[in-house]
Amino acid sequence: MIVIPSSFYAFVAASILLALVPGPDLLFVLTESMLRGRRAGLLATLGLCSGLLVHTTAVALGLAALVQASPLAFAALRYVGAAYLLYLAWRAFRAAAMPLQADGATTTLRAIYARAALMNVTNPKVAIFFLAFLPQFTDPGRGGVMGQILVLGAIFMACALLCFSIVSLLANQVGAWMRRAAGREAKLNGAASLVFVVLAAKLVLS
Repeated sequence: MIVIPSSFYAFVAASILLALVPGPDLLFVLTESMLRGRRAGLLATLGLCSGLLVHTTAVALGLAALVQASPLAFAALRYVGAAYLLYLAWRAFRAAAMPLQADGATTTLRAIYARAALMNVTNPKVAIFFLAFLPQFTDPGRGGVMGQILVLGAIFMACALLCFSIVSLLANQVGAWMRRAAGREAKLNGAASLVFVVLAAKLVLS
């Protein structure tokens, strides 16, 4: 029987707070929504939350512990994540001189979802964070630990989905303002490119 821990409200509050802490995921939602509109931001949100599902499953099955115990595996995953962030930076830089629309084509939106999911899955810090965070709210005396971790991961994902969606909707208003004047898109794309480069450097050097 899966039992939600008695500290449920504390876990929800902590999950919401952590979802709102500036990081690669939140910045990705902000930039996609500001650059391409509300639908793009929401698709990025769904992609990132899909990645959280992978990390939750990994922690429940004990795979994240293997990554933590192997410096080589952790380094490899970290460099893959950094390389992908640099790829996103290059795409943003290349798009700096191109006009953007509020809502892209279906293939573009699918690509945004895929990029967001891959960026989250290849970030080893998320796996290690879940490995340290989720078990703290489990109680072996109240049911299977694996089941509790899956439930806690689902709750965290729901909190992140809510927070990122709100951020996406608010960021879209800023993006709409940016799109109303010539040259603002290029500056925003350039800023997004710089942000991704900084995040990649931080991931490699940390």
